[in-house]
Amino acid sequence: MALVECKFYSEVLGLSTSMTVILPQKTTTQIGMSNVTRGKLHPTLYLLHGLSDDDSIWLRRTSIERYVAEMGIAVVMPQVHRSFYTDMEEGGKYWTFISEELPALARSFFPLSPKREDNFVAGLSMGGYGAIKLGLRKPKVFAAAASLSGALDMAHHFMNWEDPTAKTKEYEQIFGKEDIAGTHDDLLWLLQELDRSKGPKPALYQCCGTEDFLYADNQIFREACLETSLSLTYEEGPGSHEWGYWDTKIRDVLNWLPLSK
Repeated sequence: MALVECKFYSEVLGLSTSMTVILPQKTTTQIGMSNVTRGKLHPTLYLLHGLSDDDSIWLRRTSIERYVAEMGIAVVMPQVHRSFYTDMEEGGKYWTFISEELPALARSFFPLSPKREDNFVAGLSMGGYGAIKLGLRKPKVFAAAASLSGALDMAHHFMNWEDPTAKTKEYEQIFGKEDIAGTHDDLLWLLQELDRSKGPKPALYQCCGTEDFLYADNQIFREACLETSLSLTYEEGPGSHEWGYWDTKIRDVLNWLPLSK
């Protein structure tokens, strides 16, 4: 595998930012690794970080590079700070960045496939919210979207985990003061909108530990999804909001991805 720490300028954000990228490399003499490629243009997993993290975190906290080596897929891990993958009320247009500019730039820099069946997105916590939002709002772009311990009910959660009904200043800086229920930032509403559409629908994967403080959010999203025609793979079990859980579950996500043969 090739590892690229990519610094670049974002026109959308108006600043220099970064992404960490893993690229397939076929090798025959590398000890302890079996690397493969699938062709000239690589299937791609966009892997999103959580609230307190950055684009390096998946590489630092898990063995993601080793896990994907035998799969022949690229992994693009972008930096979005504490934006909730949203065009912020007071801040950068991170939704426009992650959904439009970043994929286009990544494909201009690296040999990544533009085909829907070769593009997937996953993330943890805040990144789980971002991944499902990308899957639901960009179903013609992503064939599958996965959430690990995601913050999936942000329309009714205000980032004050001790009192979820109390809006915080940071929440208002991101989403504004108006209610986001029934908008494109509300995953439950997006589920209903996509269910009514006639276009393609991504496969969805969702997991959460039963001791996680976001477990209730995940139950709400699961029940809402089960009322639609969308395909959902759901897993739960013992676990909290920590990297031991996510290092284990990202392997399940990788095995679940609908990769072309």
